Amino acid sequence: MPYLHRMNEVFVLDLGVEGQADTENRLTPDWMNEVQACLDEVERSTGPAGLVTTGTGKFYSLGFEPERFLRPDVGEYLMAGQRLFARVLTLSVPTVAAIRGHVFAGGALFAMAHDQRVMRADRGFFCLPEIDLGLDLGSTGLILPGGMADLLTARLPARTARTAILTGHRYGGVEALDAGIVDAIAGDADATLAAAVSIAAGLARTRGPGLSAMKRWLYRDVLAGLSELALTA
Repeated sequence: MPYLHRMNEVFVLDLGVEGQADTENRLTPDWMNEVQACLDEVERSTGPAGLVTTGTGKFYSLGFEPERFLRPDVGEYLMAGQRLFARVLTLSVPTVAAIRGHVFAGGALFAMAHDQRVMRADRGFFCLPEIDLGLDLGSTGLILPGGMADLLTARLPARTARTAILTGHRYGGVEALDAGIVDAIAGDADATLAAAVSIAAGLARTRGPGLSAMKRWLYRDVLAGLSELALTA
């Protein structure tokens, strides 16, 4: 399960299992609950602070479990994801995703909810593969719920959003930087985490209710979309 440690003013939330590498960090109900609990701990802290999320090994996160999309409780499952994205989007501390491995689907949405993203340059892909999943969650066949699509179109340049959503293109680190998906790249896993921690530390002074309020205003339309589940156009 995800776990926290602290590097001075920066909380580092590893999305995997302590002591293990190459976990897929899927957005299961238990995983999302544990991330929410870690965010509770961050927000209970006092003083300047930032948050970096990361994975160890091959993956940052591979997102939702596709097999759950065919279950009767899929609506609540997806809403739990949307609530998590909305919380990260409006967190009262500056947030940076340190993408040191593959980030796909719901994992990519989770990363896009952060204030900034740093991606490893030499390996790993950012991808929204929903177009290739062949799932039909509504009468129109829309497979990316509206609130999640709103998050992507708010955070990505228009051309990048169109290409990423409609083609499932895989972006390596350099291409992701050029496409405006990430804010910076770094040479390897350690450098990626160090760069993300440095960014978060530099912004730790902005922590507070004012930061959260400004984010809620900036992303008010996205938050409205994430507050309900829209599976059809």
